[in-house]
Amino acid sequence: MTSPLRLGLFTRLLDETSPGERYRNARDQIVRAEQLGYDSAWVAQHHFHALEGGLPAPAVFLASVAALTRRIRLGFGVITLPLEHPLRVAEDLAVLDEISGHRVEVGFGTGGTPSSFRAFGFDAADRRTIYADHLKVVTDAWAGLDLGDPENQLYPPAPTLLERRWEATFSAEGAARIGANGSGLMLSRSQPRPESAPNARIWEIQEPIVDAYLDALPDGVAPRIAASRTVFVADDEATARREADRGLRTVAVRGGLWGLDPDGRIEDLIARSDTVTGDPEQVAAQLAQDTILERATDLLVQVHSVDPVHELVLRSLELLAHDVSPLLPRLALRPTLEVSR
Repeated sequence: MTSPLRLGLFTRLLDETSPGERYRNARDQIVRAEQLGYDSAWVAQHHFHALEGGLPAPAVFLASVAALTRRIRLGFGVITLPLEHPLRVAEDLAVLDEISGHRVEVGFGTGGTPSSFRAFGFDAADRRTIYADHLKVVTDAWAGLDLGDPENQLYPPAPTLLERRWEATFSAEGAARIGANGSGLMLSRSQPRPESAPNARIWEIQEPIVDAYLDALPDGVAPRIAASRTVFVADDEATARREADRGLRTVAVRGGLWGLDPDGRIEDLIARSDTVTGDPEQVAAQLAQDTILERATDLLVQVHSVDPVHELVLRSLELLAHDVSPLLPRLALRPTLEVSR
């Protein structure tokens, strides 16, 4: 029997408002997601660039969310590890894992804009080497190894975080490395099309990545595959198209994503951005076509790049839980009303 597909909320904190309101909205969305039965909530780390995501310190934010929730898992998707002191990352997440009741899921990546690397005193061209070095420090710390001196070991100890480590990649080569590490594989909501297949669907691009990951997994290590997808559900198709038209054209004008034409047809913008949108039945039908979800363990839904207002985000979460999930047999949610401490 195929295991249930866990459902996660992925928020990019991109509301057109103040930083404080962004954080409050994201917090409210996560609390509501727990009520609705979502399994996890993920946030992305971005330095400096408010239009890409205004959360440079995700551990601080998720610590505040941990105090308001009991069950939902708290995910980093992802920490830009080359720009962080790896030992401090190991310590911060060990503390967060303790205070949250061991609910932390940790995604790492090499990304970040070149200007961000310069600000931290690194060259973006060296990011993969730095990433590998930093990942080893974090891994050694969580494994309880000596840290520069026999008297230096991580406190609090956090050996089980190694089992909740994820890594992100766009390539089959990266997926093979991730699989060999025994980490979970994080797949992007969209990525560049190969020149040979400009109209390829996102799952067609990612199938070889999943194959490479599974082939490289050590014996006895269970696969963990998180597919991030842009999913915006509205009460009706007209609302979904209106919001998609506004949001995707805004992203296209700013040069976000790959190959979006600001003057293109809305149908083309939706397809090129790999956006799943519509009323509940339409969204369920679109998700059912995604072959990656047949092998994934986690579906992480985000509304970026549609980026509707907070109230419509909450409504999308509700419609996905109440109306879409019954149409997708693998989505088995566990609603709860116990959300505050």
